[in-house]
Amino acid sequence: MQTKRKVKNMALCGMCAAVLILCAWISFPVGDVAITLQTFGIFLCLGVLGGKLGSLVILVYLLLGAVGVPVFSGFRGGLGALLGASGGYLTGFLACGLVYWLITSLLPKGQIVGLVIGLLTCYCIGSLWYYKFYLTAGGSGTLGIILLQNLLFLPVDLLKLVLARYLTKRILQKLSP
Repeated sequence: MQTKRKVKNMALCGMCAAVLILCAWISFPVGDVAITLQTFGIFLCLGVLGGKLGSLVILVYLLLGAVGVPVFSGFRGGLGALLGASGGYLTGFLACGLVYWLITSLLPKGQIVGLVIGLLTCYCIGSLWYYKFYLTAGGSGTLGIILLQNLLFLPVDLLKLVLARYLTKRILQKLSP
């Protein structure tokens, strides 16, 4: 029985990684940072796999991108993509997973709270990265403007969260014996 569960988890991890990659490729450029379906993929991975395996899938996704596999938005890969303008948001995805894992470990029914706080963590890391490495290096704007821009992304990301939660419930229903 244990072997069957391990095989099932490995298959689910592979499928979630593939969904995350596909979600990254669906993007709409908005300046230096694109609107993508990556957050939807993150929410779905965490919901289906849980915090531990979901965070592991996010880490594998980032490592694939770091070594040059074109898994990020715009079919980009490599360290340049991780160190670029949206690099903080990419790293923020892993922080989102880890926050989700922590919160759901402490509050077993705290999935939505974990996803929302994880998303806000991702926004903070991404905004600080963008501000520190891009705006202070000759760009214009302030951290307040960057945070305000995140407020524009928030309704879209909350909609993605709701849709991912709905789909997660459906998937988990189909997977249960």
